[in-house]
Parts: sequence; C-alpha cells; structure tokens
Amino acid sequence: MPSNIVIAIDGPAGAGKSTVAALVAKKLGLKILDTGAMYRCVALKAIRIEANSEMHLGSLAESARIEFQPGEPQRVILDGEDVTEQIRTLQVGKRASEVSVFPSVRGAMVKRQRKLVESGGCVLEGRDVTTVVAPDAGVKIFLTASIEERARRRWLENKAETLQAVVKDVVERDHRDYTRKDSPLTLSDDAVIIESFGLTPEQVADKITKLAKGK
Repeated sequence: MPSNIVIAIDGPAGAGKSTVAALVAKKLGLKILDTGAMYRCVALKAIRIEANSEMHLGSLAESARIEFQPGEPQRVILDGEDVTEQIRTLQVGKRASEVSVFPSVRGAMVKRQRKLVESGGCVLEGRDVTTVVAPDAGVKIFLTASIEERARRRWLENKAETLQAVVKDVVERDHRDYTRKDSPLTLSDDAVIIESFGLTPEQVADKITKLAKGK
C-alpha cells in the first residue's frame, strides 16, 4: 500500500461514513478529512447569525476558519472555537444539507478539500468525495444502507427527535443530495459498494483496509 494513498468513502446520510473512516484511518495510520464536518461548520455559523441568502452563505464558507485536531472523536475547530459536539446536532445536520446545495458554498468547500488531500496519505468521507473531491483516489467506497436503517442509527445517536421525524429528515436529505444541481450524490463507476446493514463498523473498516493493502 503506497504511503500517499487516498481512500474516499462516499454514500448517503447515516450510512456510517464518519465512524468507518475514523477506524480505517486509525488502522492504516492515515490522516482523516471529514468533509461533512466542514459543511456543518458553515451551517452552524449560518444558524448563529441567521444567514439565508446564497451570497451570505458563500461568504461564510469562504471566511470560515476550519481546522481538525487529534482526538477521539477528532476535534473540529471553527474560528478558534471547539465545535465538535455542537455541529453534530440534528438541527445543524439538517441545515448543513440545506446550505450544501448552493454552488458558492460547495465551490468554497471543495476547493479547500482538494487542497487538503493533494499530498495524499488520508481517508476522506462525504457525499461527493469519490466523484468531485478526489476522483483519482486509490480506493473508492460507496457505503450505504436502507433509509430505515440509516434513520435508526441517527435516532440512536440523538433521541431528541422521534424516530418518525428522523426518517422524514433522512428522506428529505437524500432527495436534496441526489437532485442538487451542483455535485449531486452519484455512484462512481469504479467505486466498491459496501452494504453496511448487518455489519459492525469494525467489519466494514476491515473490508476497506484489505482493499487498501491490496493496492
């Protein structure tokens, strides 16, 4: 396995990308780039100052200072503030899905993400990483599960909402992700599809690790 390998993990909301990516990175000693956390940071800023227009949101995306620091989970720093827990709420997740449809926001984020993976040696996850952010990644994974299973996982993480409300949110996010004009969620021709239902995150990570070591 080359030391500068890039492993891209794509797939819909709730498929387990973040958990699996962290495990793979740890097993292989690679850096991790959580692209979803970057959109969540923009969403958090938008919520705090009630920004709604594309022009305003694009400006927020351009100016946001986003850093990742070691930790379990990996710490996310926004404009000098640790927002690791704040960005994981259902409210921020929903807003992140909404703001990510704007080309100005996606353009700003993708530009940063491509820069961060230029040197390789990393695992990145998100909903366009195999097709837009890192189309030349050495290993491409499309991780998925049924809507019901993905909603159940999200509900277990945050029971502030009813399970029915979380199912509705997952369906709406899927629709936005698959139908947005800029970088919609699509299946890369050379991606390996992994159905995560019935598998533990460790088992999924082991599958990806074996694929990487076979390169």
